[in-house]
Amino acid sequence: MSYTITRKIADTGLDAVESRTRAALAEHGFGVLTEIDVKATMKKKLDVEMPGYRILGACNPKMAHQAIGIEPRVGAMLPCNVILRELDDGVEVAAVDPVASMQAIDNTKLRSVAGQVREMLAKVVETI
Repeated sequence: MSYTITRKIADTGLDAVESRTRAALAEHGFGVLTEIDVKATMKKKLDVEMPGYRILGACNPKMAHQAIGIEPRVGAMLPCNVILRELDDGVEVAAVDPVASMQAIDNTKLRSVAGQVREMLAKVVETI
């Protein structure tokens, strides 16, 4: 099973794809709680160069509340990360597959919620 929902956006830059990603997330009820510029962090901490790579921690409050109500410690696996990775010919967008990540938790009700979130994130990735 793949652990991400992935799409490549050809012939465009990282900033443009980030803007489109944020808009698609908002359109589908997600907010961005965390932002990590991995490229900048690696340069600062290790003095290494790498292609653009950003991690957006996305959260749909309604779905997060539902999941936490079912399994209080599930917050250790939230938010849903979406990565933006610079390629030679475009940008790859990859959202975590909540169904894959929730397999570690033996809770049928939680898996149902994860399935709903997977559908929502698949629409986000498709919209970008």
